[in-house]
Amino acid sequence: MKDILLEAAELIRLNKPAAMCTVVETKGSSPRKSGTRMIVLLDKTIIGTIGGGSVEYETIKRAIDVIKTGQPILYDYNLKDDLQMECGGDMQVYIEALANKPNLYIFGAGHVGKALSNLAVKFDFQITIIDERDNIFDDYDINLLNVFNGDFVEFINTADFNDKTFVTIMTHEHKHDFEVLSKVCKKPYKYLGMIGSKTKVRQAKNQLLEKKILSEDKINKIDMPIGIRIKCETPEEIAVSIVAKLIDVKNDI
Repeated sequence: MKDILLEAAELIRLNKPAAMCTVVETKGSSPRKSGTRMIVLLDKTIIGTIGGGSVEYETIKRAIDVIKTGQPILYDYNLKDDLQMECGGDMQVYIEALANKPNLYIFGAGHVGKALSNLAVKFDFQITIIDERDNIFDDYDINLLNVFNGDFVEFINTADFNDKTFVTIMTHEHKHDFEVLSKVCKKPYKYLGMIGSKTKVRQAKNQLLEKKILSEDKINKIDMPIGIRIKCETPEEIAVSIVAKLIDVKNDI
């Protein structure tokens, strides 16, 4: 069996939601001793064990909460009084989320998309940039992010979207922007923004209403034009505006 710390490192690399549960102290009779570790995945799969029985069952439930909130917890169990385990000792278990960066999907790998990916990678996002054009990723550092060279809709249909997902839309054609927007807006997400002039944004909003894709209230929650309102012109300046908005949303507890 692979060492549990190597398992944890692999989960972090894959950005797979999980929690590490560590027995930090025991007294009296207990199923496992200090230093024992167990990893819990979001589907309640475990790697390793802290002894089975009620203590493990309760720890798994609490680990799921930690994965969802990101807040570590320290629990003390009296195995007999709290969990009706006859061994009767005490266990203290520390539960912490393994690194679980929010996904940032950047639709469009042009000048602004590239500038955005280069900047956002510094702020704890798991970045995937999507574009259908040939050779568009030739000068990208794919060690720092994920790339999808293919159809925008195909990516949307296969990617994971949840209430922590960030989405930015800046493709090379207005028709692609609207196509992505009209499909992503029906997915769960934390943030959705689209680049564009006031005219383009107005047209997009009108289309969403006319096609009965979204209500006006939901349309108004989409960030378009995208980013913090600052005077910016270059791709790098626009990226600063967008990242500032992403950080603001991400840190809004």
